[in-house]
Amino acid sequence: MKTSELQNIKQRYNIVGNCEALNNALDVALKVAPIDLSVLIIGESGVGKDILPRLVHDNSPRRREKYFAINCGAIPEGTIDSELFGHVKGSFTGAIGDSQGYFGAANKGTLFLDEVGELPMATQARLLRVLENGEYIPVGATEVRKTDVRVVAATNVNIQKAISEGRFREDLYYRLNQVQIQMPPLRERGEDIVLLFRLFAMQMAEKYRMDKVVLSDEAKQMLMRYKWPGNIRQLKSITEQLSVLSTERLITPEILARFIPQNQETTQLATIHNEGDHTFENEREILYKILFELRSNVNDMRREMSTLKKQIEDVQGTGHQSAPLPTSQLAPIQPIQPINSTMEDAVAEEYIEPEHELENLNVSDWSRQALEKALERNAGNRKKAAQELGISDRTLYRRLKQYGLDKDK
Repeated sequence: MKTSELQNIKQRYNIVGNCEALNNALDVALKVAPIDLSVLIIGESGVGKDILPRLVHDNSPRRREKYFAINCGAIPEGTIDSELFGHVKGSFTGAIGDSQGYFGAANKGTLFLDEVGELPMATQARLLRVLENGEYIPVGATEVRKTDVRVVAATNVNIQKAISEGRFREDLYYRLNQVQIQMPPLRERGEDIVLLFRLFAMQMAEKYRMDKVVLSDEAKQMLMRYKWPGNIRQLKSITEQLSVLSTERLITPEILARFIPQNQETTQLATIHNEGDHTFENEREILYKILFELRSNVNDMRREMSTLKKQIEDVQGTGHQSAPLPTSQLAPIQPIQPINSTMEDAVAEEYIEPEHELENLNVSDWSRQALEKALERNAGNRKKAAQELGISDRTLYRRLKQYGLDKDK
């Protein structure tokens, strides 16, 4: 693409930046626009993926027809089929009339499916059929309808991983991925970060009639070193905060540091976020955690069985064995709750050992430490500590009392 043509496109769609990856994405979008193929846009959240579907539509033979942008992740699973494919009157509660859905309304036009990776499996099957032959059946209908819609999809999900986990259909992926466009994350766009900051600062100054904030050279370098897990959306938010909250118009690294999160190594796709700082990656710790809960369950069951046996013996000793045992006299037996349903059989066969063998594993010593660490990690919140350890609140409170920790928290 010629430089002049590329600059015209950027001005028309208010695109700021000159990095090679961004220019390549725009070039691919313009090349595929006249050809009626499905397009899949890949990129992290906040990189501006929604610009490319509009560019594709406006430069295609369908540009005079309708264009719809749908966020698949924002539609409840129970209504998404109706939203996309329509429904007939009376097909479900609240269906007071017929609806043609987006695929019917966008006939001859373009449909942008954002966050397509969030679609339920049943909806994915319907979407595959539409993409293959243009046929779909509205919810509650019996006749097949036809539509001629070009689909442009976008996702920030790792589709290959979703396929391996059974959360996304492989055949649908290949049907959507006739042409793939990769939008670069902000951290890879170099000096584009400074250009975008300047644009957002100017927009704030013009909109609210205030002096524009500007960056010192050191602050510019700080912006370009940051990882930007929220990408352009995060950069715009920080620029707006600086424009409103900073008393100084010249932004130094010291001022900027107050508005940028300290964990600069975190990026949305580079790491997997876990709740809390604690993970059970150590296999020995996982085993101790299982044994901790198992021993508690086994001891509970032994006490209940002992109580039940004594009550039965007392009744039999009276000589009235034919009389039914009143249920009110029996202590309720609490069912054992397995740590993991998939491990229930293995636990019953492998880990129910005599109590003295469990003692040899120093479970009692470890369990106190595990409780203390869990409470410390969760700032003393007992409910969260119980969830982390995989035990019930009741079991946690009993252990706290047993180890004398209830008085400390």
